Amino acid sequence: MNVTVKLFATFRFGRFAAATRHYPPSTSIGEVIRELQIPDTEISMIMVNGRHAAPDQQLRDGDSLAFFPLVAGG
Repeated sequence: MNVTVKLFATFRFGRFAAATRHYPPSTSIGEVIRELQIPDTEISMIMVNGRHAAPDQQLRDGDSLAFFPLVAGG
C-alpha cells in the first residue's frame, strides 16, 4: 500500500519533507516511526488524514501520515 509521509520541522533533517512510501498491508504508525528512526519521546503529534492518531493505529492505502516534533520556545 502507498502512504504519503510528511515530516515537519526538525524531523526533516537528514530525511525528507514529504514522500510517498510503500508499506505492507496492516502496517502500524509505530512501525513507520521505527523505520524512520524517530525517537518516540520527540513526537508531539501524529495525524492521519488530518485527524489525531496513535502509534498503534494501522494505516490504509492512500493515507496521509504526518509527524510533528516537540516545540521549544521562550
